This record gives sequence, C-alpha cells and structure tokens, in this order.
Amino acid sequence: MFLPIIHLTRLVGIARTLARHDALWPLEMVSRRAAPLRACVWCLRILFRRRRPGRPGERLAVALADLGPSFVKLGQALSVRADLVGDEVARDLEQLQDGLDPFPTDKAVETIEATLAMPLAEAFAEFDRNPVAAASIAQVHFATTTDGREVAVKVLRPGIEDRLERDIGLFRFLARLAERAHPPVRRLRPVAVVDTFEEWIRVELDLRLEGAAAAELKEYCEGDEGFHVVDVDWERTGQRVLTTERIRGHNIDDVEALRAAGHDIEDILARSARIFFLQVFRDGYFHADMHPGNMFIDAEGRLCPVDFGIMGRVTRRQRLFMADTLVGFLGRDYRRVADAHFEIGYVPPTQSRELFTQALRAIGEPVLDKSLNEISVGRLLEQMFRTTERFDMPTQPDLLLLQKTMLVAEGVGRKLNPDVNMWLLARPLIEEWMIANRGPEARIVETVRDTMESLERLPRTLRKAEETLDRLAKAGMNPDGSLREPGGMRENVRFWGPVVVLAVLGAMTIGLFNN
Repeated sequence: MFLPIIHLTRLVGIARTLARHDALWPLEMVSRRAAPLRACVWCLRILFRRRRPGRPGERLAVALADLGPSFVKLGQALSVRADLVGDEVARDLEQLQDGLDPFPTDKAVETIEATLAMPLAEAFAEFDRNPVAAASIAQVHFATTTDGREVAVKVLRPGIEDRLERDIGLFRFLARLAERAHPPVRRLRPVAVVDTFEEWIRVELDLRLEGAAAAELKEYCEGDEGFHVVDVDWERTGQRVLTTERIRGHNIDDVEALRAAGHDIEDILARSARIFFLQVFRDGYFHADMHPGNMFIDAEGRLCPVDFGIMGRVTRRQRLFMADTLVGFLGRDYRRVADAHFEIGYVPPTQSRELFTQALRAIGEPVLDKSLNEISVGRLLEQMFRTTERFDMPTQPDLLLLQKTMLVAEGVGRKLNPDVNMWLLARPLIEEWMIANRGPEARIVETVRDTMESLERLPRTLRKAEETLDRLAKAGMNPDGSLREPGGMRENVRFWGPVVVLAVLGAMTIGLFNN
C-alpha cells in the first residue's frame, strides 16, 4: 500500500536532479498524455530556470551519474535501446562511465576478511591500499597472494545491494505504469528493459557469478590462439570479493603504446574479429562489455579481457538468423534477410514480406554504397531494429545487446585501423560456419537430434495421457462426455498406446529421409 507513495517521493528527488542538469526532456516526453505530470514538469521548469550546455543525451548522462550507481547502470542499459531513446541519445549514453570516488580501503579490507573468513595477511602477502579502479558497484585493488601470484581483487561497495534493490523496484514500477498508461509502448517492452537491467545487476552483486562467467568463457576459448581469459582464484573469491589473475598490458585502443611495444596492429585487428566471431557463432556466449577499458594486450600479444559482469547468450536459432542477416546484407540479398526475419518469427506473418524486403533495401543501400572500410554493420542493424514499429515487431533485448557489442567492437577496430572493416575479415568465417550449419549434413544431424529429443519426451507424454484418461475413467466418463465402464478406458490406452508410438516413429522416419 505504501510502496507507490515511497516511489513517488523518490521520483520527486529524481525530477529535481534532472531539472538541475536541464535534463527534464524524458519526463516531458512521458507527460504528453498525462496532464498532471505535464503540470509538474512545468513547475520544475519555473523553479529551475537553467540552460546547460551540451546535447540532451550529454545532459542526461551527467544527471544519471549524479543520481548514483543504479542510474549509471540504467543509462548503460538504455544506450543499447536506440529504439527507445533515439540514436543520438544512445550514442551519448555510450560514453557514460561508472567511475566514482573510491570508498575507504578499511571498508574494503573489512569486506574481504568477512567474505573470506580469514585475516587479510593470511590471504595476501601484499595488498595495495590504493584502488586501481573505482566503479559504481565495486572497486579493484592489486595484491600478491601468499604463494607469490599477482592478482586483482574486486570488492563490492558497502550497502550497494540495498540501494540497487530499492531502485530496481522503482524502475519496474515506472515501466509497468508506462505500459498501462500508454499501451502502444508495450511493443518496446520497457518491463523487459528493467528485467535485462536486473539480470546484469544480479550478476554484478554476486561476484561468484562473475567468476563463473569468466571460467565458462575460458572453457569455451581454451584452445583459441592469441586469446587469454584470466584465471579465477576461487580460494579467495566469495559473494562480495572476486580475485583473479592480474593482467599487465596495454589497452587495445592505445595504438601508439602497442606499436612501441612491438605489436602488429593488423594482426590484433584480425584476431579480434576472429575471436568475436567465435564467441558469438561457435559458442553462443560472448563478452558483452568489451569496451577498450576491458580489453588488454599483454606482453605476448594476447587479447586479455577483464570484467565479466555483462555476458551475452544467443541460441543456435538466433545465430543462424544473425548469420543469414549479416551475409544477406553484405551481399545485398535483402530477400534473404527478410526471409530470416519471418522464419524466426520476429516479423508477424500478417505483415507483407515484399514491403519488409523493400524497407530493408531502403536501409541497406545508403550504407552499402559507402566504401568497404566505412560500412558499419552495427549501424546497419541499428537502423533495421528501428523499423520494428512499422512492422509491429516486438523488441528482442538479447539481440539488442549483441548489436551494441558489435558497435563497440567496430569502434575499437576503426581505432586500430580505420582502413579495414572487421566484418569483411570475419565474413569468410561466417560463411564457412553457415555451410557447416545449413548444409545437408547439418540438417540430417539436426533432424536426428530433434527426433531423439521427441522420443525422450514420448514416454512422459503417453504416461500423462494415460493418467488423464484414468482420471476420466474413474469419473465414469469418456473424453467426449459419454458414460462407459472404467476398465474399458484402460484397455483402450493399452491397445492404442503402442499404435501411437509406431505412428510417431514412422512419421519421424519419413521426415528424416525427406530432409
């Protein structure tokens, strides 16, 4: 009962902060259909007669940083949703950094000792009291373990869980309110935005999950030459503390330092494209926060990612869809791209395939007419996702996260070599993967796999059917509502059960040979 009042009180404080930074425009957009809210925004404009320099997205980014960790993370989540906030604002929010002032080292030491259940000296022979990085959720200290290994120790901020829990509740309240007040906004799935945001936060608030993400990525990429994922020190890791191998090297976008260290920039770019392709298409599991601050090149020239709080997953079906879309666009085969959207169900079957193909051509031609090194696949997909409203397509948060990661990867690639397009480097790998996953042999394997899964489910299905029929028989009724003897129902099941099994097996066999 009191929760909406608490949320409304919090909203007043948020609105004042937005007003101070001349970033009330999001509230103005929402208030167009709500007269009381329009009046509130008008009053705030009167009270805070300030005009700040900068674009709207820049002012919003500053305001979100002022509001604290939850809003910094929300801004980062919104930077993925150009369909919600627009291209320019999304790009401005990309620059939103979650760096904050560090919290006292004594508090960090208390957290480490409480989490690891041991004195600091028993865990680390040396511990740098000056944090090397301080973000909205945690800060990082360098240390040396008692057995002589150099490590990085990530420690959660004190009380961060309660604050984030409160703000997530507020965001969900606002998202649901928006969906009820303005039904057309449901297509953009604001509640799903909050759910995605909460999923990121849950991982970042339990550092054991981040450690598990690093270990999973390492397992997938163990044999990939020139790519190294840090080892996790599980003995010195808990819910509020994560200890990993320390990486020494240069940020991937520091071209001058990389050249001075003797690294081959073109080789780094080629390996970056290959590694990203392997993560997305081979493994369906990728590092989704791969900005330059999270990717280093060590002395051996290996790519070394850090910070595994945001990871992305794509199903095999989504991977096939993305491969069809990328190859289709790069080959200007817009019908292929349209077919991929209809096959996976992203475009409702009630829509015109011809009109959708025409819309894709209108998106692709202006981009693909540029020189090869200027083509941005990320921007191409961004424009494609912005056609969703016209064709009644629901937003796909998982693919938006992938698209955002592609944009970041493109940006890094252009810094390394502005004359090379990393997607053209990866295109042969994508086409090879498609042949392996779209060819006749792959279809047979997929059919066999689906058949085996169906056979595994069949006994459970028949058992449930028999239980249902037994219940009807005990009630003295046939499925059609007529009366019959209870025993007859069981005899029917015993007789027809094997017949059904044989029929299903026959159908599956025919389907297998047809493929």
